[in-house]
This record gives sequence, structure tokens and C-alpha cells, in this order.
Amino acid sequence: MITELNIKQVEKISKALGDPYRLKILDMISKRKDFMQCCEVSECFNLAQSTMSHHLKQLVEAELLVSEKEGRNLKFVINKEICDAYSRYISNLGF
Repeated sequence: MITELNIKQVEKISKALGDPYRLKILDMISKRKDFMQCCEVSECFNLAQSTMSHHLKQLVEAELLVSEKEGRNLKFVINKEICDAYSRYISNLGF
């Protein structure tokens, strides 16, 4: 279990969350109880496949999403541990 993020992790997550499409992608995937296929995610946005891949890659690299390969396709699920750790970090800032 991840209890604390280092500053580099916080920076990477914050940058990944700085795009409205990525926020929408996270919101959509978070509403699923299980993995969501890449093609399902892409169908919900009017974006080029390369742009969609870029957004998903940023979310995976920030560890906000976990990807799993299924044949030739990818599927994604929210990384709840990282999201919880990031939420704790932000709430501890004392705003």
C-alpha cells in the first residue's frame, strides 16, 4: 500500500491532471467497476487516435491509470492507491 508520494510523483500527477480531456477520461473510467477497453474510451471523444493515445499514456505514466494488455488491445482501470495518496497529499497542504 502506498502511504506517501514523493514530490516528483506529485508533480507528474498534477501535470497529468492539468488537461480537461484527461480529467474527463479519469472521470469516465472511475465510474466503472472493472477495466474499460481503450476503444470504449476513444468512442466517447472526438479526438484523433494518436491524441487519445497521448492522453492515456500521460495518465498511465503518472500512475493514475493501470493498463493491461488483452490481445492487441489495452484496457484501463483507475489506480485507487495513487489517487488516494494524491488526495491525502493535497488535503494535507492546509488550504
